[in-house]
Order: sequence, then structure tokens, then C-alpha cells
Amino acid sequence: MPLKTKENYLKTMYMIDEEKGGISLSSLGKRLRVSIPTVNSMAKRLHNDGFVIYGKYKPLKLTKKGKKEAALIIRKHRIAEMFLVKKMNFGWEEVHDIAEEMEHVESEIFFERMDEILGSPAFDPHGSPIPDKNGNVVLDNYSKLSEMQEGNTVKLMALYDDNSEFLKFLNNKKLKLGAQIAINKIETFDGSMTISYKNESEVTLSREVCESLFVKLANEK
Repeated sequence: MPLKTKENYLKTMYMIDEEKGGISLSSLGKRLRVSIPTVNSMAKRLHNDGFVIYGKYKPLKLTKKGKKEAALIIRKHRIAEMFLVKKMNFGWEEVHDIAEEMEHVESEIFFERMDEILGSPAFDPHGSPIPDKNGNVVLDNYSKLSEMQEGNTVKLMALYDDNSEFLKFLNNKKLKLGAQIAINKIETFDGSMTISYKNESEVTLSREVCESLFVKLANEK
């Protein structure tokens, strides 16, 4: 199978498993925008190659080999995004599609040199952890902004959604990672929040937006 196809399947399965705790053929097909028969056929091939555990009518499961391969693809993607932002002055809303192409470059030294130049960052521009050279990931313990209480002061640490339109929305609100956010009011009817940060006061965010912002209490280390 083409390398790019294999890598896209493995990476997508890893992400789905991380989000949902299981990988169904339907969720994989929906995410990749391909038919169930196509996904089923590819899953069997990945099973034969030792990347996936496949069973008829059962959720897919990445093997240890599959998880490591997927994590290393994600590592390349996130290092590429960080390099584009920090060294080439791209906006965080511009880098995803470029990194999607760069992640398939088959040169380990290329990405390790980028990592070295960047100083081996732990997170990408959207706050997602960058796997290490062995595919290990240090998981965060952040909460969604929507889970916090009125009167809390929190720090924005990561995003659930790195869709370019969402990132442009955050740009317009002048809301960036590291921002210290005071939760002034929570509407009981719809869960929307009125917040303040830096030079912005009385900014209202919908519950949907709050669900996509990962934070920690400002006094946490």
C-alpha cells in the first residue's frame, strides 16, 4: 500500500482511540471520508502487517507496533507545525495542511534537525504534546473551560479543535495559549461564559467554544 495511505490510517486510528477509547470502522471511515468496505479492506492489510488487531464485527485496535508508528507520524507533524510557526512566522491557523504533507517525508534526520533547532519543544503550537523519539507521549491533565466554575482564574493550555476557522476565531478574540482567563459569569441557560483576559474584558464565549479550550487553574504548577 502507498506509504501516505498507511500513515494516514495509522495516525487517524491513533487520534480516534485517544478521543473515544475505541476505533470503529464507521468512525474511521467518516474521519477519512472513505467507504466502510474500503476501510475494512485496509484494516485487514494493516492487520496482516502487524499494525492492527482486526476481528470481524469488533472495534479495531492498534498493536504496540501500530501505536509507535502512529505516534512517530504525529511527532513529525507537530514538530513541523512548531517549526513553521516559530522559525517561518506562519500563523497557528496556517500550518496544519502544510504539516500534513511534511509528515510523510521519509528522513528522520530532517525532523530531528528541526527538533534540535527548536530546542526540543514538548508541545506543538496548539498545545498538543509532541511524542518523543520512541513514540512515548506525556499526557496532560487539563480540564475543559466549560467544566470550570464562575470566579475561577485559569490558564489556556491547549485546544481540542485546531480547525483553521476556529483558530481564526480565537485570533479575532486575541485569545492565545498562555492567556490567563478570569471567568466572570456562566449562563445557566446555555452554558456560555463571560470572561476577561489581558486587555480584553467582558468577552462572551459559547459553550461549544468553551468545550474546545483546555485549561488549568492559574495557581497550578
